[in-house]
Amino acid sequence: MIQAKNFQLDLYKRTHIMGILNVTPDSFSDGGRYTDIEKAVAAAQKMEEDGADIIDVGGESTRPGHTPVSVKEELKRILPVIEALKDALQIPISVDTFKAAVAEQAVKAGASIINDIWGAKKDPKIAEVAAQYQVPIILMHNRTDMDYGDFITDVKADLQESISIAKEAGVKDNQIIIDPGIGFAKTMEQNQYMIKELQELKIFGYPLLLAASRKRFIGDILDVPADQRDVGTAATTVVGITKGAHIVRVHNVKANWEAAKVADAIYHSKL
Repeated sequence: MIQAKNFQLDLYKRTHIMGILNVTPDSFSDGGRYTDIEKAVAAAQKMEEDGADIIDVGGESTRPGHTPVSVKEELKRILPVIEALKDALQIPISVDTFKAAVAEQAVKAGASIINDIWGAKKDPKIAEVAAQYQVPIILMHNRTDMDYGDFITDVKADLQESISIAKEAGVKDNQIIIDPGIGFAKTMEQNQYMIKELQELKIFGYPLLLAASRKRFIGDILDVPADQRDVGTAATTVVGITKGAHIVRVHNVKANWEAAKVADAIYHSKL
């Protein structure tokens, strides 16, 4: 059971859906669509209606070649949205950031989960924020190079470093979630293999989040642009569930909620 402020998430009972809400002008799939607060709130409410269990708010694009933004600019983008969502939703809000200062202000504004694409390595103080405010932190696999020896072994070692940072900062075991980092510091083949071997990350004993939605490797397989990758994304959701994913982070909530509902029913069926 994950405790996210006033919310309890039983991630082992069924697959949970995290809806993506990028309030950025340059995200690869939906950049610029939700920079208006009213549009952002409406989009989040629609995702909640479609089955989202969490809304993930991001204020800085992480696409290849993105323009970095300052703490001040990131907060300017996300805080008004988080404050509005806190009153408009009945589900928890996560903040997609790797900056401790942004995470702290977001949690104060109403976010109850921290989602860090650098696994507490870019700014280790983010783990201290998670511990201080007793909120879950998602530790994603990432690195500055792609110089792997044995791919899965190295991914595990990288994630262990992130886990150690979090635990040394005081984050409790029941507040840690692991993300294999699909689309980050990996080739197309490594992204596919990482999903195939997702169960390897069960050794840590933490819930697993799979975030493959509309990513480039899906486009490479299907030869379609980002906004036409929802069926391919649903395929990753189904495969991910059979490999141990507890949460899927997606753009199209309805399609993936349906895919997860059927996959859960089949995968966990008994006579």
